[in-house]
Amino acid sequence: MTIFSKIIRGESPSEKVYESEHVLAIKDIAPVAPVHILIMPKKEIRDLQSVMAEDFPIIAEIITVAQSLAKEFGVEDGYRLLTNNGKNAGQSVFHLHFHLIGGRKMTHFGL
Repeated sequence: MTIFSKIIRGESPSEKVYESEHVLAIKDIAPVAPVHILIMPKKEIRDLQSVMAEDFPIIAEIITVAQSLAKEFGVEDGYRLLTNNGKNAGQSVFHLHFHLIGGRKMTHFGL
């Protein structure tokens, strides 16, 4: 069980900014930019490599949520939506999630 599973079940606190039947978005507790939101499926999916064809509607919803939140938080003209896949890529919570990061100028490869 991951911290995101606990947050989804309401067992751990979070600052929710969006919730639907299939997707949850929360503010990151250690933001790297003025806007740093984590968007995740409520379904337990380990990482991007584990997404199945049946999960594609959830991924589409995540993208739609990212677009909406980017507009709501005023970063629609410049943000990153990224995920890490696996330990070697820096994934530390093994529940698929996407980082919506914006609100400042970012370097080409760094955050």
